[in-house]
Amino acid sequence: MEPSLSKPMERQPVRKRKSSKESKGVKIALISIAILYLSLLLFVPLIAIFIKAFEKGVDVYLAAITESDALSAIKLTLLVAVIVVPLNTIFGIAAAWLVTKFHFKGKQLLLSIIELPFAVSPVIAGLVFVLLFSPRGVLGLWMVEYGIKIIFSVPGIIIATIFVTLPFVARELIPVMQEQGTSEEEAAVSLGANGWQMFIRVTLPNIKWGLMYGMILCNARAIGEFGAVSVVSGHIRGLTNTLPLHVEILYNEYQFSASFAVASLMSIMAIITLVIKSIIEWKTEKQEV
Repeated sequence: MEPSLSKPMERQPVRKRKSSKESKGVKIALISIAILYLSLLLFVPLIAIFIKAFEKGVDVYLAAITESDALSAIKLTLLVAVIVVPLNTIFGIAAAWLVTKFHFKGKQLLLSIIELPFAVSPVIAGLVFVLLFSPRGVLGLWMVEYGIKIIFSVPGIIIATIFVTLPFVARELIPVMQEQGTSEEEAAVSLGANGWQMFIRVTLPNIKWGLMYGMILCNARAIGEFGAVSVVSGHIRGLTNTLPLHVEILYNEYQFSASFAVASLMSIMAIITLVIKSIIEWKTEKQEV
């Protein structure tokens, strides 16, 4: 028999080019949709805030953000963040350590409790605290007897903010610590390290970027929280108004330039937070590589 003269099957580069062109077109379309979406929902409103803030001039802007009630709102917002972030950081580290380093019954229940603030509306959470701590609430008579005031005061704002920001640090640390396992800690213990030395020298360096990321998210939510704080604060000007509540009051009083001026401060805080968050993500990716 004569050898077969049939040619081997040739590759079809045309289809590959077509597929490549299609994927490139899809990529461009998706990027365009994302940019358009972000422009409409993020960049345009952000630009509008600053335009309205400076609409009546720099003098009006400076007067709005240096007015006594505005300064009081800024101080209270920063005070709440300074108290809430460290407390939730300690809780987040402890909860992540417990969940990732130990096996015990009820672990899933603990995880569900940590996630609870994401499932409950902040307004509902505020109402729960009112039912608990108001003078007519469950613990109201006992608190009045001992002169303890939580609702319509700074402690109520702090408690409400702690609740709504509770999961952020723990949620960032648990996946990181699960991925790392326990081998390094066990090695440190076998070499004679105590619990504190093991945490400082082994665990903390491994989780530092995840910890900072969770703290930044917690801080951003603490500064911008409105729903739960609005319910428990009482809207007392100069005493229990945080920045978001102060913006609402100014807007309801038709002081639009002043409200947008104060809102621009929160926008600047959000931009700074976003920049720090991006830097941490970049450093984390660089460290993983």
